[in-house]
Amino acid sequence: MINTKYTTDKLGGILDNLFNSSLSDIIGTDFVSDTPAVNITESDVQHNIIIAATGFQKTDFNIKVDKDQLIVSTELDTEKKDSESKFLRREFSYGSFKRSFHLPETIDRENISATYENGLLNITIKKKNKENEDTLRTVEIV
Repeated sequence: MINTKYTTDKLGGILDNLFNSSLSDIIGTDFVSDTPAVNITESDVQHNIIIAATGFQKTDFNIKVDKDQLIVSTELDTEKKDSESKFLRREFSYGSFKRSFHLPETIDRENISATYENGLLNITIKKKNKENEDTLRTVEIV
């Protein structure tokens, strides 16, 4: 006969450990996502890309436009050592990352700006002026 109390207690303990532990505790490594969270908004005149990237300086970011891609990246040395302390748990991650975003044809590539404040990188991408696009224009033949 199977002792159900022992089996239930043991299974409950395993499930309790599973659901009350972080992924790094379960797999035994310092697992932290290298990709920061992003919010993208759109209005009539612009797109905003807001990246939650705490622990950086504004000089740590590289923002480039390559064809139809906006590329945001950082390059940091993650091997900063603290000789007096040993980490028991490490969840802060200030490593390198690279994100790319597809740019629609409606944006003005010459009118992109960025600010970094309170851990948020805010990239503003203005849209092309529709008034100039929709006006009738006569082309003179020379």
